[in-house]
Amino acid sequence: MSKKCVVIGFLGVHLDQPRKSRDRWATWRPTVAICQQEDLIVDRFELIVERRYSKLANQVIQDIETVSPETSVRAHPVTLKDPWDLEEVYAGLHQFSRGYAFDTDAEDYLIHITTGTHVAQICLFLLTETRHLPGRLIQTSPPPGRGRSKQDEAASVEGTFQIIDLDLSRYDELAKRFRQEHDEARSILKRGIETKDESFNALIDRIEKVTLATKAPILMSGPTGAGKTQLAKLIYELKHSRRQVSGPFVEINCATIRGEQAMSALFGHTKGAFTGANSARAGLLKSADSGILFLDEIGELGLDEQAMLLRAIEEKEFTPVGSDQSIHSDFQLIAGTNRDLVAEVTAGKFREDLLARINLWSFRLPGLRERRADIDPNLDYELQQFTRDSGQKVTISKEARKAFVDFAMDPATPWNANFRDLNAAVTRMGTLAEGGRITIELVHEEIARLRSSWQTKDAHGDVDVLASCLDESQIAQLDRFDRVQLAEVIRVCRQSRSLSHAGRTLFAVSRKAKAKPNDADRLRKYLNRFGLSWDELL
Repeated sequence: MSKKCVVIGFLGVHLDQPRKSRDRWATWRPTVAICQQEDLIVDRFELIVERRYSKLANQVIQDIETVSPETSVRAHPVTLKDPWDLEEVYAGLHQFSRGYAFDTDAEDYLIHITTGTHVAQICLFLLTETRHLPGRLIQTSPPPGRGRSKQDEAASVEGTFQIIDLDLSRYDELAKRFRQEHDEARSILKRGIETKDESFNALIDRIEKVTLATKAPILMSGPTGAGKTQLAKLIYELKHSRRQVSGPFVEINCATIRGEQAMSALFGHTKGAFTGANSARAGLLKSADSGILFLDEIGELGLDEQAMLLRAIEEKEFTPVGSDQSIHSDFQLIAGTNRDLVAEVTAGKFREDLLARINLWSFRLPGLRERRADIDPNLDYELQQFTRDSGQKVTISKEARKAFVDFAMDPATPWNANFRDLNAAVTRMGTLAEGGRITIELVHEEIARLRSSWQTKDAHGDVDVLASCLDESQIAQLDRFDRVQLAEVIRVCRQSRSLSHAGRTLFAVSRKAKAKPNDADRLRKYLNRFGLSWDELL
């Protein structure tokens, strides 16, 4: 069963008015003409009429009934003090859309944008584009070469019409351009690196969509060295290229500021606000006005600073140290953390209301060990960066490249500092490369250096990792072998998305020998040996 065709439009107080002393049937009138089209059957016309033009409306309704008996017309009287006032017209049409009983399953809606003031036409477009009016636009035109002033009794007066669908994805050329813009934005957020990890590419796609759609705060979590700062800068670059921000990118690591220094750095201070305040200071929040403020390690902020930051985000105002006057600053916040802020809230170290405010868009950046498929393209990127920064062209032999990538892809390679480790490794090898060529000998030397570095760090860090889950008496009862092994298991768990993901990482080799590997169950049983569970580790 075909759907009914319903047209919604304004009465044209000028265009629908027949010229005096003329036969109205010889005049092109868009509201009437739309019902005279041979290939467009209008079942119902919802005619929006200013009350003062009710006489003209009655005439138009009668004429529609004459030329199109199958069309029923319903008049919707409105009172507009100023039909050129955008706020008033939009409010009236918005109220109409809210009160109208649309039935998109049984009816197709065409929104007529030829009649009404230009403001009314703009409002109809906006409401259709946002789907408050769930239909397509229809525009009518007089016959070619014939205006309203040219009367030709032999010529038809119905004119032409064009239907415009605002679903731009339906237009092939536009869809192609949108894909190009998407690819460009994606490339910016990935620094031009052709990453292969599907989950990471999906993450970047989501971040791109959010970046271009909102100014709401963004929270990025993940291990140290996962690239939070770099991604924040790239988000700024993308928004700036689309003219969504005009101010600067301002960043600070909250772990580097404490107490009064934190207050002053973030919110500024007046001259004489405290000892040593010899001049006024604007503060980072003010500096970021109209731009982006990136607060890395936001979990390091004190509770007082958190309270003031919350007000600044919600009200776009804050008070500098030593002042009783509020300052306005409209910035977008991007926050970074390697902590579990939910646990910090439970421990009373982070404000629950601030977390709720900045956690609207939350993205976890995976560490390098979770993105081993992307090590190869990132190696190329780091080599390019070294060449750019040093001015020395550096390449790597095929044999050396295979040795390094095999080592990097090995599940036993921890990449504790993530991309910082990779960057440091390429920098060292590039610096030592004679003739600008990284050899397999240099790769073997660098692999030994990395392994030694990670073993030294792990030896000192194992006790701290275990102490976060077990008490001293429990740790004392563990063999040295179990301490090292359990500490590494805990690290992997905390860097993984799920129990299954952690299990696949830990049992990457042995699981290949099993017909039906159940990594999650193996890991659960291992943790249970020490009285631990997955939830307790997070």
